[in-house]
Amino acid sequence: MTSAIKSRTNTTENSPQTPGSVIIGFDPGIQVTGWGAITIGRESRFVGGGVIRTPQKKSMELRLDVIFTSAMKLISEFKPSVIAVEDPFVGKSAASALTLGQARGVILLAGAQSGIEVAHYSPREIKSSVVGNGSASKEQVQFMVQRLLRLSEPPKPLDTSDAIAVALCHNNRMRLEVLGKNNLSVKKNSPKTRS
Repeated sequence: MTSAIKSRTNTTENSPQTPGSVIIGFDPGIQVTGWGAITIGRESRFVGGGVIRTPQKKSMELRLDVIFTSAMKLISEFKPSVIAVEDPFVGKSAASALTLGQARGVILLAGAQSGIEVAHYSPREIKSSVVGNGSASKEQVQFMVQRLLRLSEPPKPLDTSDAIAVALCHNNRMRLEVLGKNNLSVKKNSPKTRS
């Protein structure tokens, strides 16, 4: 069975510079799962992005297999140090949340089987991190992804820009943690002042 990974890769950045320098973000869906890879750091760069499309007339098991196999191929190609996955939004309906949860589950399994750290973020956390507004529209997320990564055109489809936003969210979180640790070590190492 061939999996349908539709992708766009940055021509100047076809592969990660070194293993462990990439985050792959995933926006799980049973019909379309978005993915986006960026480099880790203050000046993140777009490495690649696209969608995994599953055959609509196949059984759930076969569609999940396509997502899993495709995620494993992306992990093998980009050698990320971490994958970041969007949590399902339960407000839509219980049935759609369950289906999204299954797609998300096989991505988590791909990360676990590859021995890679997996981070999880709610849609609100991702939008807040990338746009500054937890209620931002998909188009606003797409615009900010294009702007933050200095892309010549917006990543399409929206599933791709959403997945890149997941990766950017994790990169932002990691940078904040490093800044917090650096501030703590500066405070610990600074001389005490007497009053």
